[in-house]
Order: sequence, then structure tokens, then C-alpha cells
Amino acid sequence: MGGVGKLRVALVQMMVTTEKSKNLEKAASHIQKAAEGGAKIVALPECFNSPYGTQFFKQYAEPIPGESTDYLSALAKKHKIFLIGGSIPEILGGKYYNTCTVFNPEGNLVATHRKMHLFDIDIPGKITFKESETLSAGNSLTTFETPYMKVGVGICYDLRFAEMAQIYTKEGCKLLVYPGAFNMTTGPAHWELLTRARAVDNQLYVGVVSPARDEQASYIAWGHSTLCGPWGDVNGTLDEKENILLADLDLDRLDEIRNQIPISNQRRPDIYSITKVTSKSIGDTEK
Repeated sequence: MGGVGKLRVALVQMMVTTEKSKNLEKAASHIQKAAEGGAKIVALPECFNSPYGTQFFKQYAEPIPGESTDYLSALAKKHKIFLIGGSIPEILGGKYYNTCTVFNPEGNLVATHRKMHLFDIDIPGKITFKESETLSAGNSLTTFETPYMKVGVGICYDLRFAEMAQIYTKEGCKLLVYPGAFNMTTGPAHWELLTRARAVDNQLYVGVVSPARDEQASYIAWGHSTLCGPWGDVNGTLDEKENILLADLDLDRLDEIRNQIPISNQRRPDIYSITKVTSKSIGDTEK
């Protein structure tokens, strides 16, 4: 989609509390500031309406539509923006999901993404966390169309799965957004690294949106919401505090990069053959 020019997006890094009503009010305030700053696409963090943790998911879970998503719909319509609603704990059919909803400028629900890859990790002496104790995994990829481009959506741990981003790219996406809450162990090590990798591998923009860091929370988020571009560069990043990252996507530049290094046009075999290499076969000759 050449000739589109620049598009402003906003990543909202907000402090999440235990009071859902306050979280919704705070989200509304930040969304208004982002819209006033010229953003056409605004994204909230993972679990923006509730604390993040297996002990909270059932307590804060809602159906969709429900209180939080009705609120997001009204905000998208009021400010005439595409609103990527971070994620909320969802209850559906007796199961619980970590779910992102997306609304268009008319306030219509245009996408629903249930986190596909659940965050189950065990790093001895540092962090153990198992979303699967409470949550069920989603089973579908999620994209939505805008007048500017197609956008793909993932949630947090989904960022680690390169093939997911590759499929989104083949589907025509030029922006991927991952509301996420990496922690104080994985955040410093992998948050920016993975964001840059997904961006440069697929020659598109990648935005990762974290809650602000709360040192008193049971789960401490890394923060550092970041936008990376198709050259693998960091276009903008925050620290750990509550703030809004406003950044411009240069879609003409994206097309230039894809033309200059035409990875997407490269013919690839359906199956890569693997040749076993032994020490004898490397530079050795028969004696």
C-alpha cells in the first residue's frame, strides 16, 4: 500500500490498580491524550483493566461484550480511532481467556484475539508462572483492516513465536501489535530483542505495549513499551513509568525497504532439505 505516508500510533503504558473502575477511567484519560496527539491507532497494555496474575483472572473476568469492552467501544467512537484494547480476562463457555479486542472509529468490534501461547515458564530462583493453571489458549490468528494497512495482533508470549509473525506478514500485515507484560527477568533480556527481531525478519513495524511498573505488585512488569521499524531500528521507547509513546509509522519507507531487500519476493522451497555434514566431508580427501 504505497503512497500512504506517515501514520501516528500511540502505545499507552498505564499503571494498573486493583480497582477496575479506576483502570477504565485512567485508560480513558490516556486515550484522549493520545487522540489529541494525533494518533489514529491507540493500543493499551496487557490486562489493562485488572492486575496481572493467575489469582486475579477469574475474579476480574468478563464476558465480551461486557463492561470493559463496552467502555472501549464508546471511547473508540468518541475519538474516531482504531483502539486495540490491550487485553482483559474473558469468561466464555465456562473457560477463561486472556483476550484482546479491537474497535474501529465507529465503535464496532472488528477483531478479537485470545492469547494463543500461554505463559508457562520456570526459571529456578527467578520466576515461575503458569497461565495454564487458570487460562485456556486461543486457537486462531487475528488481523484487522484499516484504511492505512492491515494489522496483526498477538499478546505477550505470542511475541516469542516467529512463525506467527511470518504468517501475519504473508497475510499482508505491515504492523504487529503485542500488548504484553514481560517481567523483571525476561524483560531486560528479551523484550527489545524479540521486538526488533520480529520487525527486521518481516520488514514491518512491531509495537509492544506494557503496563507501567508497579514495584508493589505480585507480578512486576518490565515496562519499556517500544516501537521497532522494518530496518530493525527502535523508533521509540519508554522507561518503566506511566507514559504514552507517540510514534509515526513511515509506510512509504517500509515499502522502500521491502523493495531494496526483497525477502518477501524470494522464492522459497516448501521443504528445506537438510544435508548431514561429517568431519570427513569437510575438506577431506580419500587417502
